[in-house]
Amino acid sequence: MEKIIVRIDGTEMTTGIGTELLELVDRYSISYMDNPIAAAYVNGSIVSLREKLEGNAEIKTIRVISPEGKRIYRKSLCFLLCYASALIAPDRTLIIGHSLGDGFFFRYRDGHKPDTDKLRRAMEDAVRDNLPIDLVMLTAEEALRYSEDRHLDETKKLLLTENGSEYRFARLGTCYEMYYEPMLPSAGYIGLWELMDYKGGLLLRYPQSRSPFQIMPFTDNPLLFSVFSENKRISSILGIESLGDLNMKIADGSITETIRLSESLQRQRIVSIARAIKEKGTVKAVFIAGPSSSGKTTSSMKLTDELRLLGYDPIRLSLDDYYLSEEDIPLDENGEKDFDVLHSLDIPLFRSQLTDLAAGREIHPAMHSFREKKTVLSNETLKMEENSILIIEGIHGLNPALIADFPEKMVFRVYISALTQVNLDTRSRISTTDNRILRRMVRDARTRGITASETLRRWPQVERGEKNNIFPFQNNADVMINSALEYELPVIATYAIPLLKSVKKEDGEPYAVARRLLEFLSIVYPLPSDTVPPDSTLREFIGGSIYGAI
Repeated sequence: MEKIIVRIDGTEMTTGIGTELLELVDRYSISYMDNPIAAAYVNGSIVSLREKLEGNAEIKTIRVISPEGKRIYRKSLCFLLCYASALIAPDRTLIIGHSLGDGFFFRYRDGHKPDTDKLRRAMEDAVRDNLPIDLVMLTAEEALRYSEDRHLDETKKLLLTENGSEYRFARLGTCYEMYYEPMLPSAGYIGLWELMDYKGGLLLRYPQSRSPFQIMPFTDNPLLFSVFSENKRISSILGIESLGDLNMKIADGSITETIRLSESLQRQRIVSIARAIKEKGTVKAVFIAGPSSSGKTTSSMKLTDELRLLGYDPIRLSLDDYYLSEEDIPLDENGEKDFDVLHSLDIPLFRSQLTDLAAGREIHPAMHSFREKKTVLSNETLKMEENSILIIEGIHGLNPALIADFPEKMVFRVYISALTQVNLDTRSRISTTDNRILRRMVRDARTRGITASETLRRWPQVERGEKNNIFPFQNNADVMINSALEYELPVIATYAIPLLKSVKKEDGEPYAVARRLLEFLSIVYPLPSDTVPPDSTLREFIGGSIYGAI
């Protein structure tokens, strides 16, 4: 056997070509509670411990309880549930739906109520027996036959849009799943989860980052679930429930109709919000909040247009103009300035100006000076008339502590996110987070001169801010809107792929994320941007918006 040199976490050793990574890493325990090694960076890319080494390698191990490890854990957990379903209900097709808080929603295609207890026991047996999760190659014919036999229609469609002679699959027992990203090497690692009945389907829950050694008490999010359910229904009407559907529509030219209908549906959602505001009758301030790259700016401008058509005189404000002076910004646990917390804003000033405006008094609006790194008052004046209404955009818009004693009857809250409604295949979802990362990366490069590597490096900090300051207040919204478009991924991909290719191995962890995203985008058919209407939310990220430089 030809010898190769590998360095694992700084320790050099000699082994043979074809050695499985699992043979080389420390496996003192596979118990989740001991935070075992889940996968590894090999020459900068994240790979499964089932991978075989093909040459000299620099290896850095990845623990389960880490940003990369949690993604691998959750993907493996979903596969474990699919295995259990294939075992106890082989004639039914379990379809992954969407994320919901700290879990994933699954349902049977035929609407059959799952036998949760049997599924749970089958999963527990696989964990106890430490069944291996192997990596295997299937020929194109074998992959298609397996998909047909198991009624994995979405997987079959995706295979039909590819032209490979063979495909990589993960295998657990007799269950196979197309392999898009690393999984754990065996089921024994998957020791902490909860399976519960939910809305006629299943909710598969996992440990949260802030409490990795326990499953937190369940907190329902009915508003988010209703938005996902509605968007899944619309996707079905549009005929785009999976990436295979999308690729096929691009290939046969019918995507143009899909774009027109998708954009029309999003406009209808904005119209319905404007009407709900009108019907309430007492609203003076509309707060719009949502995570990064959710399309808040375009959505707020569209809502402004619709309110104007209903007879209002909308006035737009941004919470970003109320930041404290930089020296007064609170520090996070790492001693760095935390611009994402509520108390990074001059709350007394904002409350005072909001109250004055609602009472018809004149103010000098706040304006954040990035040159002086503090909030100043504009020389201009602002006053609300009888038909005026405030449109206030900012990440803290749903936090009740922002406005304290301001009358609730004068407030309407809108939550906007980009909830990806198109699945990858039958058993794999397209991550909403990945979609937002791609949106932000394209916009950062276009408008802010920020490299793809830097966007990827900053993203974990963005996520921490969202989890602490946005997501806990989702259910305070009067209405929730999804800004993701069924057709957007192929458009974003044409901009994102060159940016992702610019990320180099010496950039560290961003390189591994870039490699994973490039692998994913390689199976997405491209779609030229001239198909995107000028008022589309997508234009906020790729440019050319009718609303100007946003």
